Amino acid sequence: MSPSSFAEPWEYTLYIPNDPRAVTVSRRTLRLVLTVHGPPQLLDVAELLATELVTNAVRHTKGPAALRLRWADGVLRIGVWDADPKPPAPPLFTPPDAERGRGLDLVRACADGWGWHPLLSSGDHGKLVWCELGAAA
Repeated sequence: MSPSSFAEPWEYTLYIPNDPRAVTVSRRTLRLVLTVHGPPQLLDVAELLATELVTNAVRHTKGPAALRLRWADGVLRIGVWDADPKPPAPPLFTPPDAERGRGLDLVRACADGWGWHPLLSSGDHGKLVWCELGAAA
């Protein structure tokens, strides 16, 4: 597919329970969406980043979560909502052999941008942690 094939914006949201199996469901859903919509060069890194964000939501919160994928203007935005309004722990350098604690380090290193914001309006609560990948990645 040519880059112009990816010009149309799209958005998907997957609501997930607080269950470790939701990480696999989220990863496979992202893979399917990007296989259908593209761009294919973002697939592997997007899968890694979404997995890290969903894992954090499932591991560190008690409520439901949601994975939001949005493509517009040559940028893929991956967002994960969870019901806990506390900010994510800031990414710190974690030793490469550590079994935990590398998620946001990976997001920071691999994404073109990332951040979070609380959701406090219209009855929403919790936070959205997001990252972006440009098509040139």
